[in-house]
Amino acid sequence: MNELKVTSSQFENEGWMPDSVAGYAEDNSPELIIDNIPEGTITLAIAMDDLDHPIVKGFNHWVAWNLAPNNRIPGSIPKGATIENPIHIEQGIGYGKHGYRGPKPPFNWNHRYRFTIYALDTKIDISVNSKKEELMEAIEDHVLASGTIIGKYQRHHAS
Repeated sequence: MNELKVTSSQFENEGWMPDSVAGYAEDNSPELIIDNIPEGTITLAIAMDDLDHPIVKGFNHWVAWNLAPNNRIPGSIPKGATIENPIHIEQGIGYGKHGYRGPKPPFNWNHRYRFTIYALDTKIDISVNSKKEELMEAIEDHVLASGTIIGKYQRHHAS
């Protein structure tokens, strides 16, 4: 399977994410840049997971699908099930809500958050009330390529 190169204008891979993307602050989704999108890609999907959640490993914060295969996913995508502006995106239930839910580790813990982008050969037809499990099932035989970026977040971290 091909590898997508995923970067962000707001943080380096394995680097500290800014407060603007955190649940304690503005809770804005970060801008993501995707390179190496393979020919034949119809849509993109996103999953963002907390790799250090103490109870649920890989606790999902964001799940979205049916994004056009563009090289840039803009930041600050509004919350809601189906959004048309600034891009078309269908957002399932992550962290209990439709849309991006930023890092919000308790106390002063340092958690890592993995954004995974999937290049798909199809449009996904699942309920907007779907969670990550339903998305993973729907894309199982349709992933042309995937890639990740990991950001760290800790409340009151001085970068």
